[in-house]
Amino acid sequence: MTYLMTAGDVIDLVRAGEKRGVELCVGGGWGVDALLGEQTREHADLDVWLPAGQFEKAVLALRDTGVDRLYPWPGDRPWNFVVHDGGRLRIDLHVYEMRADGAIHYGSAVGGESFPAAALGGSGVVGGVSVRCEAAEWSVRWHTGYPPREQDQHDVPLLCERFGISLPDGYQTSPLR
Repeated sequence: MTYLMTAGDVIDLVRAGEKRGVELCVGGGWGVDALLGEQTREHADLDVWLPAGQFEKAVLALRDTGVDRLYPWPGDRPWNFVVHDGGRLRIDLHVYEMRADGAIHYGSAVGGESFPAAALGGSGVVGGVSVRCEAAEWSVRWHTGYPPREQDQHDVPLLCERFGISLPDGYQTSPLR
């Protein structure tokens, strides 16, 4: 099966979330393109950060757009898993909890990670529509710690160049285009 997430699909999903009162944050490749203000490559999925307290409303919003199936993926965890529409749309959900101190907690109670809320405080544009997305510095950080994939070799140098961020080890000095 070929998955393809278009800018129109991203906007439809973000708007469905807004209608249900869900504070989605666009991440991954679409988050990079949102920060850059233009689509720079095709995307097989949409990574979305989702507050745990809004999970039920998010499931309803996803269902409103036809995305209503759990798609088991290697490495899925209760706080990070994939849902799809049975066709070409695939959403990688990253469920987090907001802590009393204002930090975001992601992962299990033991061994999870915490980071500042500002990490999900970026602002970008997809298909001419403003969206909330990962902050550039954090997007780059979350693309490290594993061998870079082809799409990472494309995305990270573009972000670093645009936002004046040092290119992490393991990345090429010029983006693939």
